[in-house]
Amino acid sequence: MHTKQTSGKLTLAAVQDAFAAHIRDPENHPAPPDVPAPRMALYRALFFANIEGGLGDAFPVLAEVLGAGHWERLIQRFFADHACRTPVFSEVPEEFLDYLEREHTLRPDEPPYLAELAHYEWTELAMAMAPEPEPSAGVDREGDLLEGAPVLSPVPQCRTYAWPVHRITAGSADYEPETTHLLVYRAPDETVGLLELNPVSARLLALIGNEPGQSGRVLLGQIANELHHPQPETVIEGGHALLDELRERGVLLGTTPTTGGES
Repeated sequence: MHTKQTSGKLTLAAVQDAFAAHIRDPENHPAPPDVPAPRMALYRALFFANIEGGLGDAFPVLAEVLGAGHWERLIQRFFADHACRTPVFSEVPEEFLDYLEREHTLRPDEPPYLAELAHYEWTELAMAMAPEPEPSAGVDREGDLLEGAPVLSPVPQCRTYAWPVHRITAGSADYEPETTHLLVYRAPDETVGLLELNPVSARLLALIGNEPGQSGRVLLGQIANELHHPQPETVIEGGHALLDELRERGVLLGTTPTTGGES
């Protein structure tokens, strides 16, 4: 913070620093001199209302679960403690998520799924705002998903949570930890969709992302081996139906030629 003075007065930079610090945390930072208290209070209220309103729109379930008073106190702590790295207002929700995941210490009166619920809500928001992916060269949108190599769209997000975040609502009974695999995607009609995956379908998506160039048949055969399934063709048939569904939903772009490793 700049604190130099000129002829007994704070420099412009020092006044700006003091103004910003007081706006963010008035209890620990005095207002700059010569700014009338009513005007300073108005500035504080306007700044905080903008942040709270934007975050309330981005995290409506979390705000409802916490309740108005608790939600406001959480936003105040974020406003005071977190140094945002972006000047873009639409990116503040991601900064809030970063604060919850990296800086915020969970309090006894806060739900243990607080950060995970925020991440789930942010993912839905990010999916709605994500730009349309560029057409991928060499992708056959109608290709055979078993014999060709399935290609994931870069837009969908697959995440494993320790809590059933997609079922959490305000006023419901206490939730128990439950490993939950969720796929959030944007459908061809631009709506945001959600699929709850079982461990096998989540594994298939992970393999498609981690082993590009492998055919759908090889990937499904690998899963059958991992499961020690007595009838691998059953896994392959079920997986084929899932691959077709994922392409219809826009999660898969299509196929590319395989790059070897077939077995």
